[in-house]
Amino acid sequence: MVSSDEVFKSKITVYVLACWILAAFGGLMFGYDIGISGGVTGMDDFLIKFFPKIHERKLHAAENNYCKYDDQMLQLFTSSLYLAALVASFGASKACSILGRKPTILMASAFFIAGAGFSAGAQQKWVLILGRILFGIGVGFGNEAVPLFLTEIAPVQHRGAVNILFQLFVTIGILVANMVNYGTSEMHPYGWRVSLGLAAVPAFILLIGSLIITETPPSLVERGKETQGKAALKKIRGVDNVDAEFEQIIVACEQARQVQKPFKKLFKRESMPPLIIAVFLQVFQQFTGINAIMFYAPHLLCQFFAVDKVGRRKLLLQACVQMLISQLAIGWILHVHLKETGSLDKTLAAIVVILVCTFVMSFAWSWGPLGWLIPSETFPMETRTAGFAFAVSSNMIFTFIIAQAFLSMLCHLQAYIFFFFSAWILVMGIFVVFLLPETKGVPIDSMVERVWKQHPVWKKFFNDEPPKNLEMA
Repeated sequence: MVSSDEVFKSKITVYVLACWILAAFGGLMFGYDIGISGGVTGMDDFLIKFFPKIHERKLHAAENNYCKYDDQMLQLFTSSLYLAALVASFGASKACSILGRKPTILMASAFFIAGAGFSAGAQQKWVLILGRILFGIGVGFGNEAVPLFLTEIAPVQHRGAVNILFQLFVTIGILVANMVNYGTSEMHPYGWRVSLGLAAVPAFILLIGSLIITETPPSLVERGKETQGKAALKKIRGVDNVDAEFEQIIVACEQARQVQKPFKKLFKRESMPPLIIAVFLQVFQQFTGINAIMFYAPHLLCQFFAVDKVGRRKLLLQACVQMLISQLAIGWILHVHLKETGSLDKTLAAIVVILVCTFVMSFAWSWGPLGWLIPSETFPMETRTAGFAFAVSSNMIFTFIIAQAFLSMLCHLQAYIFFFFSAWILVMGIFVVFLLPETKGVPIDSMVERVWKQHPVWKKFFNDEPPKNLEMA
């Protein structure tokens, strides 16, 4: 039996770097869609084509700083993607388990390319919505498979940094989308078609990448391909002696095979700790108020890789303090100085931009990436894909809620919306202090013994029975 304190040897090779980067294009694909939607729905040519009444109202209504974008139909166009992703994430979980992470990533890119084609070529609203649904399926499959892939191929000492590539590429995608929208906004009358069609570019790179990357060793072993699994582990570790790590994967997969119904197992008492953490991290990620901040400023590319040195908990708590100060300060400035009409003076506007940068930096190195990293590394093999499906679906449903309600909330709450999100940040900090264990440096197949059973709260959910008593059905 391998000690859970075993240090597994590895080298960072050109091939494994390529695997990390190519897979992370799933994040760029997601980020591009986040960034492109808001710009497209603000283009007059798009509104004239699909939402003429909204365009007419935009031309003749007096603009209110807080209410000028409040429209349920436009919000539904944006948020419908997340409903499709919510449903797709459970199908993606099955695909990850039965087919593997690599084919699931390929399917994600194929759905996204199809979505780009239907969206860019749409002449009727139903075709546009169909394209949006296909985008959503692609996001659901990609957000399920890519973080799992990155977690399972990363060496334990670099797992945090590798998984953060996903969030880094999400941020790059948002930046690229805003640059594209800036360039296409004057390309009348087809600028919006170019913006939506270019979503196929990162998806095509991901598709090519899915043909180059290796399948993860845990996925291969889980599906009975032990020889291929060991060969893949040697390839991604860059060393021949992988016996200790491979033995740990074998043990985890043998335990996983005893569980025939992982979704049922997921709701057993001993599976609750990682499930609760995974779901609440997704909820809190959306209730940081990142959408409120992004509404007022260009998306900024800020990233940091201290997660494997500093630890998850410290980064999340530090970010809570930084985001809370930023939210409160922005809320106060807007409440005092930005009325329903008019604008901020240049000095105050500059201060808001600095505060926005502060907020985005803290989110980008903490709640953004760690919301994906922690759920991908804390579930045991037998419930990993099922548990992560719940994390992805929770993210999508609360992203849908925020996307659908945010502009209306902004209209009614005005600057107080920033105080609303500030209260949530306080709750998040308390959650981290008392309920979130540290997972830095712990092999993913040792989480139960070294993390959950050692935590003062979550250890109460476990008994001391041996693995043979795992739920069979």
